[in-house]
Amino acid sequence: MNAQPSDVPAAPKPAPTGARAARKRQAVVRAARDLFLREGFGVGMDAIAAEAGVSKVTVYNHFGSKEALFTAVVAGALDEPLAGGEEAEGPDLALLVAADGPDALKAALTDAGRAWALAVRADDEGRALRTLVATELHRFPELGRAWRAHGPAGHHPAVADALRTLADRGLLEIPDLEVAVLQLYSLLVFPQMVFEQYGTELTEELSERLVTDGAEMFLRRYAA
Repeated sequence: MNAQPSDVPAAPKPAPTGARAARKRQAVVRAARDLFLREGFGVGMDAIAAEAGVSKVTVYNHFGSKEALFTAVVAGALDEPLAGGEEAEGPDLALLVAADGPDALKAALTDAGRAWALAVRADDEGRALRTLVATELHRFPELGRAWRAHGPAGHHPAVADALRTLADRGLLEIPDLEVAVLQLYSLLVFPQMVFEQYGTELTEELSERLVTDGAEMFLRRYAA
């Protein structure tokens, strides 16, 4: 039997699962988010583990690297106000998925856009994290590579899942989910982000026009 070469990397271990592991993962992400915002990407994994009340080994078991942890932090922070649910400010995506026809879908998507607009404009932490990514890229270009590798559907799984479900139900025709997610955000979310990111006031009237027209444009392209 041939011996394995010593320089062959071991296969990565699967991330821990179960309720206890999920609580630890959530604690690590929360601690990392707080420390990244206070100290930047240069903060050490020891400090993150101590802040989360876990060992550094636990942090690596869940995320593998600081780049992967940072990507999870930013992706989670961007998805939270957009995914909706009981504890979020964004829309209840279950209402969007449950739309029972073209008119109901248009109304639900428009309502979702309004909720997204309000959530994004009120999301000071998400805005701070986007600024952090922009300012840290020159020192840590691996952040950009990790971010791009994650992909739009990975950044916003709740929204991607909603679009996929609507397509499965025959209300949308989506040949390319990645492009559809980007186009939906470009129409309903990104304009709100750009105005707020640069400190420019976006009036309620202009926000409403962006949302209503954006929802109509998206459905013109993807409605079945």
